Amino acid sequence: MTFLRELMLSIPPDAPAAFPYSVPFVRQVKRVEFPAMTFLAGENGSGKSTLLEALACAAELPAVGAESVMTDPTLADVRGFAQKCVKLVWNKRTRKGFFLRTEDFFGFAKRVAQDRADAQEALEEIERDYRDRSGHAKGLARMPHARSLLDIHERYGEGLDANSHGEGFFKLFQSRFSGPGLYLMDEPEAALSPTRQLTLLSMLHRMIGQGAQFVIATHSPILMAYPNATIYAFSEGGLRQTPYDTLEHVVITREFLANPNTYLRHLLE
Repeated sequence: MTFLRELMLSIPPDAPAAFPYSVPFVRQVKRVEFPAMTFLAGENGSGKSTLLEALACAAELPAVGAESVMTDPTLADVRGFAQKCVKLVWNKRTRKGFFLRTEDFFGFAKRVAQDRADAQEALEEIERDYRDRSGHAKGLARMPHARSLLDIHERYGEGLDANSHGEGFFKLFQSRFSGPGLYLMDEPEAALSPTRQLTLLSMLHRMIGQGAQFVIATHSPILMAYPNATIYAFSEGGLRQTPYDTLEHVVITREFLANPNTYLRHLLE
């Protein structure tokens, strides 16, 4: 199902010229609709990440990062913009799902490791403090911390940082995709091989079948090939819905793979 129907923008006449009001789509777009699978494509700096961040702040989704969307200092400007100018129209309001930026992965992995260490330290303190008390009292004191350790292990195994960057990303997706909800992801393919991108595509399809909704900013022609997805291409002219076959990412990739020497001759001469 689609939880989020559309985003509506209302920019006051006296809005400042600074970021994020300086991003082209902010001044030129009044509303953006979101089906079950929406991709945001465009060059770096074109505004796709800004739109994704504004959605996350307005929806108050859990963040896969070291900070929540409501306290993250790197989101301060977009958070203020979302509060003043963004209205979300829902088919059904949800706070299930998550918001993921690729650059936040290491902060999240560090937070998981710290939570594990804190729970382990608490158990060790209980062993010392309850040495002369009944086993029942010690068991009750241990219970919440032991449960936290078990939950972390069941979700993340030995830890997100115990594998390669790509495998850590993949483990995160496996553990955090959990049924119906709104999932906002910024360049989830960054650490994934083409084969892993195909596997992620299969996971996304399975999640949509379970009632999930996705908005994904990406450069990946593999992910954007998802059947019947809506693709918004960002440019200096704002954003427009664009068919997969005419998308610049797809056209350039296809032409390069068909005849790389044509490109290399010009680039390397």
